[in-house]
Amino acid sequence: MSKYAKDISVVIPLYNEEESLPELELWLREVMLKNNYRYELIFVDDGSTDNSWEVIQKLAAQNSNIHAIRFNRNYGKSAGLNVGFKAAKGEVVITMDADLQDSPDEVPALYKMITEEKYHLVSGWKKKRYDPISKTIPTKLYNAAARAMSGIKLNDFNCGLKAYQHRVIKSIDVYGEMHRYIPVIAKWNGYSKIGEKVVEHRARKYGVTKFGLERFVYGPLDLLSISFVSKYKKRPMHFFGSMGILSFIIGLGSTAYLIANKLYHIYIAKNGQYRDVVNNTWFYLALVAIIIGVQLFLSGFIGEMMIQQSDKKNDYLVSEEIGA
Repeated sequence: MSKYAKDISVVIPLYNEEESLPELELWLREVMLKNNYRYELIFVDDGSTDNSWEVIQKLAAQNSNIHAIRFNRNYGKSAGLNVGFKAAKGEVVITMDADLQDSPDEVPALYKMITEEKYHLVSGWKKKRYDPISKTIPTKLYNAAARAMSGIKLNDFNCGLKAYQHRVIKSIDVYGEMHRYIPVIAKWNGYSKIGEKVVEHRARKYGVTKFGLERFVYGPLDLLSISFVSKYKKRPMHFFGSMGILSFIIGLGSTAYLIANKLYHIYIAKNGQYRDVVNNTWFYLALVAIIIGVQLFLSGFIGEMMIQQSDKKNDYLVSEEIGA
């Protein structure tokens, strides 16, 4: 008997997807029943302004395996995933988008890769895509950058269709726009057995894409943030302190050299004329380096104290919940 209440939890964050929800729920239910899975569907309505929540309520009345959470306003996909992960009870947790571009028929194979092949995480790879070029080009660039910085050999970091061991999703926090780089977060938390599966990418049937131009900016920033936080979130002094010491030593060494150089020229000067230290541009650059060094060192101390006192949580205002 499994220690988990469910075999599979499917976490589906959504925003304004009223048309696709009935078809998605029916398709998922058929796949689960066909394979005799004990399952739950966790719909997280990210403050939809259409009738998505009303549709979910009707579906929940027909299917007791639905657990639905509704945000009071739009927080973003990362918030939806984070809350869905906290609610998930399945041995395997699968995420997918609500727009029917991810195929529920991929679920059994993903489940087996986690339970039988013992992957910590399996990411879908939409090898053949139906997205516009305005979305595929940035995706390729971000994937290349993520591979280079993380060392994870995935072709599609941003694919919404992924499968996780239960313990993986319970040990990570997803915030901001970090959902694009969950494999990177998982790896930094010690879950390094990460696999990839080619999955079907279906053309959008209803609604419009939620892709925005802000991803051109947020994508690289999120990757830099993850890389820094993953390495130094528990030891900020190692980063700020080392940089501060380096800057301080450079500044102090430069100042000492300038003073020694002045004393030397005073000694050898025949007519009493020599260049004053304060008239040398390098003197002021050295002082700036010393000040920056001290500030970075103090930042490290402050960061260490904040970690000791921190009890940060990702809290989102939930207005309604079904099947909790």
